[in-house]
Amino acid sequence: MIIDRSHRGWFIGSALLLVLGGLLYIPYALLSVTGVSGGSTAGLAYAGVGSAMMVFAVLLGVRKRYRIWRLGRATSWMRGHLWLGFLSFPFILFHAGFQLGHGALSRILMVLFLVVFVSGIAGAVLQHFMPRAITERVPMETVFDQIDHVVDQLVNEATNLASEIGREVELEIARETAAQQLLDARAKTKRTGGAQVPDERVSNQVAAFFQSEIKPYLKARRTNKYLLDDRVRASAAFQQLKVLVPPSLAGKFDDLETICEEKRELERQRRLHNILHGWLLFHIPASYALILLGAVHAVMALRY
Repeated sequence: MIIDRSHRGWFIGSALLLVLGGLLYIPYALLSVTGVSGGSTAGLAYAGVGSAMMVFAVLLGVRKRYRIWRLGRATSWMRGHLWLGFLSFPFILFHAGFQLGHGALSRILMVLFLVVFVSGIAGAVLQHFMPRAITERVPMETVFDQIDHVVDQLVNEATNLASEIGREVELEIARETAAQQLLDARAKTKRTGGAQVPDERVSNQVAAFFQSEIKPYLKARRTNKYLLDDRVRASAAFQQLKVLVPPSLAGKFDDLETICEEKRELERQRRLHNILHGWLLFHIPASYALILLGAVHAVMALRY
């Protein structure tokens, strides 16, 4: 989610609440005879406000799961999740008196809250900048869920191209063999050299390159170990093949090279997408654990 002008109201409201909470905390901390305590009236008030913000932030997952419910716009929930989730951290710190707590459960809760807070900030930063980076670095960006399907299409397209190249190389070999039978020794010596006409070795080399390099690369999920994952090395490899065959086949090799370039961009998009959403592996489990243990902590604190 990009943080733009639409967040201005949430930012101002969150800043005012934070300032108000801080202003109320100062006399509470200075005038309290026994010191700040989570069990005091002020401490419980801070806990209630902070917990309410946390619960609202967690409810975003419910809102996403049941999209058909008319419970406000999804964008509003996202903004509330971001700003109230951010604001809940200082209010819980006010509740705890900026301490880790005196029991094991309290310390675990503060560590979990720190994980949730830091991962949430990291996620907000990534979601603000990463989509633009993906657009700039992946011109052929596609729908993420369709990447595997597109890769399968690329594999089929490359297989067909390789088959066509193989057939045309074999036809050229057959034509040259027939032509050579009609040429005399003098005509043979006058033929210009170069890579205009392939031979059996060229045909085998093209087939071997497809089977050993192109096909495995297109099917691989981790492509960094393959030669074709590097644009410069891939271009050099295709250029070496193109000089071995007639110019009429160069276009098909260009198509194969383009397919490999599309694969590179799809895998780049996949990697960037994983970075963009990787923080959720820490954020979501820690958030639910925080809510559950926070409820246990509240019951125990009020009961005892």
